[in-house]
Amino acid sequence: METAFTPVSALIGGGLIGLATVILMAGNGRIAGISSIVGHLLPPLKDRFALPQSAFFVVGLLLALPVYKFATGAVPPHVMTDNAVVLVVAGLLVGYGAARGSGCTSGHGVCGISRLSARSIVATLTFMGAGVVAVFLLRHVFGG
Repeated sequence: METAFTPVSALIGGGLIGLATVILMAGNGRIAGISSIVGHLLPPLKDRFALPQSAFFVVGLLLALPVYKFATGAVPPHVMTDNAVVLVVAGLLVGYGAARGSGCTSGHGVCGISRLSARSIVATLTFMGAGVVAVFLLRHVFGG
């Protein structure tokens, strides 16, 4: 499996994520953790103030690909399994990890580390380490 690292688009994307995080934090004091933002849209609705902001944030995420296609005329290449069992298990594992770890990769990795949160640093090291092990196993042990 070949990967294509594009440093310019990665830098621009990272900058936009950082900018969006700062705007969210400065605008209303909320951390841009996707799991909690999506959680605000699901019952029970505990924080009605967060509902419209969360909805706009998620709609913005969903519009990213159509806007990219409109701007460039192409969709970036991506590889994803069509195995429904793998997708369901992966989704459940991510959801369980976000719940057990009191946050997701964006909340801990982007916002927590920038605030020098020890808990977020440990969480980020844990999920990044697990990702490194998973990629190594899938590419070099199981031959994916």
